[in-house]
Amino acid sequence: MTEETTNLSIGQKNREAAERLQQLSVRLMQALSRRKAPNPGIESPGADLYAKSAAAWWEQVARSPARAMGHGLGFWEGSTRAWMGALSPQEDDSPEKAMKDKRFADPEWDSNPWFNYLRSQYKVSAEAMRAAVADLDTLPEADKRRLRYFTDQIANLMAPNNFLGSNPEALRRAVETEGESLLSGLENLVSDLEANDGALLVKLVDETAFAVGDNIATTPGQVVLRTKMMELIQYAPATDEVHAIPVVIFPPWINKFYILDLKPQNSLIRWLVEQGYTVFVASWVNPDNTLKDAGLEDYITDGFLAGIEAAKEITGQPHVNAVGYCIAGTTLSMTLSLLRQSGDASVNSATLFTALTDFSDQGEFTPFLQDDFVDGIEIEVGRAGLLPARVMSRTMSFLRSNDLVYGPAIRSYMLGETPPAFDLLYWNGDSTNLPGRMTMQYLRRLCQRNEFAEGRFELMGRTLSVADVRVPIMAVTAQTDHIAAWTDCYRGVQMMGSKDKTFVVSQSGHIAGIVNPPSKRKYGHYTNPDLLRPADDWLADAEFHEGSWWPLWDEWLAPRSGGMVPARTVTSMDLGPAPGTYVKRKAG
Repeated sequence: MTEETTNLSIGQKNREAAERLQQLSVRLMQALSRRKAPNPGIESPGADLYAKSAAAWWEQVARSPARAMGHGLGFWEGSTRAWMGALSPQEDDSPEKAMKDKRFADPEWDSNPWFNYLRSQYKVSAEAMRAAVADLDTLPEADKRRLRYFTDQIANLMAPNNFLGSNPEALRRAVETEGESLLSGLENLVSDLEANDGALLVKLVDETAFAVGDNIATTPGQVVLRTKMMELIQYAPATDEVHAIPVVIFPPWINKFYILDLKPQNSLIRWLVEQGYTVFVASWVNPDNTLKDAGLEDYITDGFLAGIEAAKEITGQPHVNAVGYCIAGTTLSMTLSLLRQSGDASVNSATLFTALTDFSDQGEFTPFLQDDFVDGIEIEVGRAGLLPARVMSRTMSFLRSNDLVYGPAIRSYMLGETPPAFDLLYWNGDSTNLPGRMTMQYLRRLCQRNEFAEGRFELMGRTLSVADVRVPIMAVTAQTDHIAAWTDCYRGVQMMGSKDKTFVVSQSGHIAGIVNPPSKRKYGHYTNPDLLRPADDWLADAEFHEGSWWPLWDEWLAPRSGGMVPARTVTSMDLGPAPGTYVKRKAG
């Protein structure tokens, strides 16, 4: 190829890139123009937090100027060490090196003096911010938790790897691809903005790789009941005989039920069927504006009670064994209180997965459960009647912002990579709207006022109390759960009136701690029959068991499920096969 031909080829490539950039710029501006006016209440903390924090800082300076000066000196000493370390890099054999921050895994962060300095100085600055917050002794604990959270968010945002000019991997990729990675990244950014009406929500997964009912949520069954709130699915038997008493599972309606039926090898639903249980599962509707006034009473009446009655009628049994996961475990507990007060013994036993019933300690959700944020949510649901799925998704993502926001954004927007095909992330992104009325009941009356734990939750003509939960209980929690801390779940179970309680702490988090099939042989679990002790003492003396808690649940559930009867054929109700239609509705 001649030099002239090469120059023409380069010129053509540059023109094509320029045209593509121009088209993407137009699409970017069009996408941003569709963004609705922001709601300040859910974008940042209220002015009161800034005022309280400033007052606490100045009070500390006045009381102990030496202490405040020490923070400044510590920062400058750390900055000097960062600079000197970059000029004369040393081999680092410290324990911290072995636990290297994966944000700075690229070799350039060690070998290049400039990047080495940026990383070291960032860590000094971030630590100084966090230390300053930790030292604010006069700030109330709830406000201190909020300030700690927002400080962490600022520190995570300002990490040098989040910026193109200080991300060695992104710069290297741009050079290697002659800028193609940056154009692909801009295209990914524009696509994400277009998909969310101008709001930025990073796509975590290749959505074209999965289809509900085709390669996920494939356990065979039939929809046997449809109400305005849910479709009830009965699954086909996998054994010749089944336990007489059926299992009715109520997953959380914040996400969709197929977290329990992602793939055959990790499907809790399929595993239960293979153990000889007749299994029913509620697939909740993805609400639109027609359900904006649906409250917890609608979920109880047209979900829990309707599902329990249908399972009883179909199987000819007077009782069911009920299961509630996360918010559905909370609501199942409320349903059990209602049933007891009504003299209804339909539920033979209850299993709770990572379910909170006592909200006296708000944990990591403290920043989102104060009046400024909840008032902002109330404004949001007032606008649309619903809490849009993207608001909940964004809130959950920022609890783990490095893993669920900045890391994916770097890969997608700076490196120009296509999101991975990962079924769990597909489920995570397949979010649901929440009815406005139910949202505010949950936030105001449960999370903020803790009415159920304190025995004063008025609903459906009754005053519901966690103490009314008297059926046999097995509560399964997760040791590193950042949504429903196991210690908070434990406290709620302690308040229940049942004399038959089994409490389990599974290793891992809110999802992996529950979706933990025996075949994986990965996460173990803890048990201890003494539920009278404080949570930390309970765990200290608990017995550790290798592997999944699922077999333990089977041992607990089987004696409470009656004798064996011939397997039940699932009768078609002309409502369609599993996984049904509600699960396929996308959040609008």
